[in-house]
Amino acid sequence: MENETKQKIERTVREILKESDMKEMTEFKVRKLASERLGIDLSEPSHKSYVRVVVNSFLDEERSKCPEEKEEEKEEEDGGGGGKGGRRSNEFDDDGDLIICRLSDKRRVTIQEFKGKTLVSIREYYKKDGKELPTSKGISLTDEQWSTFKKNIPAIEKAVKKMESRV
Repeated sequence: MENETKQKIERTVREILKESDMKEMTEFKVRKLASERLGIDLSEPSHKSYVRVVVNSFLDEERSKCPEEKEEEKEEEDGGGGGKGGRRSNEFDDDGDLIICRLSDKRRVTIQEFKGKTLVSIREYYKKDGKELPTSKGISLTDEQWSTFKKNIPAIEKAVKKMESRV
């Protein structure tokens, strides 16, 4: 992507973010609005990941202006474990999807956008030509499906403990 194009995208994305209600705005909406204003398809992976970088940079700058919010965020990060299953700050895959955590060398949890919907994806990956690519082994959950799953985690844990005690 050319430097001039990058500058236009960054300028447009920042303008959109400055004039937006941040409680209602999503990265998808920003990308869609910027695409319309610029006449460029920003759903292409390289454009998509660049828009994400600009959005994250803008959000980081906004957070640094509010010291109280920054302190609360630090406390949340300190509480969210490390190690293999821990969250790394702003790690993205080759498609620009946010990697929430790596469950193992081959499995990870990502947040992605597909056809305008945000999905939680738990999937196996393989390496080819130095790139990590997704396999068909896995599941992608919509917001509604993820909420249902989260609500049922206590029941799942209870069932697992019950099964383990039988063995």
